[in-house]
Amino acid sequence: MARQYSLHKSTPSHASGIDYAVALNAEQYAAVASPPGRALVIAGAGSGKTRTLTYRVAWLLDHGTDARQILLLTFTNKAAREMTGRVRELATHDTSALWAGTFHSIGSRILRRHAEDIGFTRSFSILDRDDQKSMIKSVIDSLDIDTGQRRFPKPEVLASIFSLVENTGSCLEDIIADRYDHFHEWIDAIEQVRIGYVAKKLAGNSMDFDDLLGHTVRLFEDRADLLDLYQKRFRHILVDEYQDTNHVQGRLIDLLAGESNSLMCVGDDAQSIYSWRGADMSLILGFPQRYPGSVVHTIETNYRSVPEILDLSNAAIRANSGRFEKDLRSSRDAAGVKPALVALPDPATQAAFVAQRIGELRHDGMPLSEIAVLYRAHFQSLEIQLELTAGGIPFTITSGIRFFEQAHIKDVAAFMRFVVNRRDEVSFLRMVSLMPGIGVGSAGKLWSEWLRSGCAQHETPPGSWSDILLGFKVPKKSAKHWEQLCHTLDELTPDGGYATPSDMLFSILEGVYADYLTASFDNAELRRADVERLSEYAANFTDINDFLEQLALLGNTDGTPNPSASQDQQSPNDNPEQVTLSSIHQAKGLEWKAVFLIWLVDGQFPNGRIIDADDRDMLEEERRLFYVAITRAKDELYLSYPMSNPKSYSGDFFCNPSRFLGDFPQDLVEEWNVGGGDPWSDDEPF
Repeated sequence: MARQYSLHKSTPSHASGIDYAVALNAEQYAAVASPPGRALVIAGAGSGKTRTLTYRVAWLLDHGTDARQILLLTFTNKAAREMTGRVRELATHDTSALWAGTFHSIGSRILRRHAEDIGFTRSFSILDRDDQKSMIKSVIDSLDIDTGQRRFPKPEVLASIFSLVENTGSCLEDIIADRYDHFHEWIDAIEQVRIGYVAKKLAGNSMDFDDLLGHTVRLFEDRADLLDLYQKRFRHILVDEYQDTNHVQGRLIDLLAGESNSLMCVGDDAQSIYSWRGADMSLILGFPQRYPGSVVHTIETNYRSVPEILDLSNAAIRANSGRFEKDLRSSRDAAGVKPALVALPDPATQAAFVAQRIGELRHDGMPLSEIAVLYRAHFQSLEIQLELTAGGIPFTITSGIRFFEQAHIKDVAAFMRFVVNRRDEVSFLRMVSLMPGIGVGSAGKLWSEWLRSGCAQHETPPGSWSDILLGFKVPKKSAKHWEQLCHTLDELTPDGGYATPSDMLFSILEGVYADYLTASFDNAELRRADVERLSEYAANFTDINDFLEQLALLGNTDGTPNPSASQDQQSPNDNPEQVTLSSIHQAKGLEWKAVFLIWLVDGQFPNGRIIDADDRDMLEEERRLFYVAITRAKDELYLSYPMSNPKSYSGDFFCNPSRFLGDFPQDLVEEWNVGGGDPWSDDEPF
């Protein structure tokens, strides 16, 4: 008979010496010191989420948990490094065996150990986005897909579609119907490509980033013995930014947590703003139901914003029905200044107000690096960029590259540059390369044919582009699109003259470019909005040469000194003192002393497509986006909107204030009357 021998756990040494009750506020301490089990921590904006997670790890180590039993899942490598660094500073324990990283890095780490079980080897390659596009293109080329009549989606768009299939758990048909209905006629061909892509990855011993999660989940679902091994390894699982998890990430967490492992998920339902990327808010809202007996901790003390800003943010988010109840309380004294609500006559005056107020804040001693201008979509920053440039106020953009440097802006400009300068080879090649079936070689041949026609030397545009260009030899799959291009060029130069710049852009977009955008980019709607915004800006010009000259000056980024450009043309390292221009999505997790939230107009924010769809869930996500924007401000907040948009591409003149501005009592803001706020006034606004 075997002898029984028991190991005794050593008494926790509390080697770190941390006095948790002193280091943390009462709400944070309740979460950090909670007993093992299932816990959801709702940590409001600016409430010390990262502090809570890192102290939780230190607490576990101090109370006898082996570091190898802890798994910390994050969304960015930066967050993982920051948290593990803080843990090492807090705890004197050896933390080298602790697993901490992004979902994808943890998935890769597991798959490197067990790749053979799913048909790969441990030396599998990880495809980046360019690798994906190349592989998908090779699959398309190997299939007999007739793309002669209509554009087939580009590999970049297909990669996004396949990613959503993997991350949401939805079938391809549902993804196409919900998000890409313009590709419905291609659904069978797209499924062929998807199947071929999956097979090609396996044959090439390669995985994309989505596979790192999907294959890990399938491995655990198919191999109960391996799942049991990792469940016994990771007795304490901690998850950061839980509100951003998608279907496959949620499934991975559920599998590792099993029936008895301790699980603590930290997040803020009010900051769930990534459903378009596959995030599933039902995971955080449904946590108590999925984990019966779980505890919900709420951390409501905010260390960022003054009370006046928090009062507004609390009131704004209450209009949402799908949320956990909480009210942020400021740890700071009242500032005595309410957030400003500023109605301006038009977009140009809105930009002038923002620029002037930034100048005043700077004069009063606020660093430019502590000021941000936030917006719903990148194209809404156009007037701000122009005004700051004209005023010599340096700025940096985190929502994308500068408006006039974007590829799609340069694309449409190429049409206009070529009809004005028929010897512009660069613009010609860029323009014709947008046509399906026309690559570098065929574009070069078309340029040679254009030179042989003799039209390049003429001082005026030809009477009919169609009469000349329709005789050129183009690939069969390009024929229909080439014909449309010819008709579009005819519209740009009616009666041998030039259409206005704004009319030119309308013809380019509606004639050929919208179709190209739809097939080429998964964010085609936003890129189209950029071109429409450019058309509105172009309405300020009657002469095409003046307009193209302005585009060239504003888009000058080659390092050549440009007296009309602002200091932001320099490297950010050369001039760190810059205002930040950012979309709200890019601003999440950041903070500034002063925040300007612009374009608070129905149709702009909330997005018009969501208003038209009458989708309550999506409207509530837009409101959460509004909440995220408000809670970026520490000291001062300016909410602004134009009352009219006289040069609107859509033809709309009057603007309705965003419905979000009606979600809170008006005594929480101070209305500013700038220049009378009369859109019909001829008076100067300042």
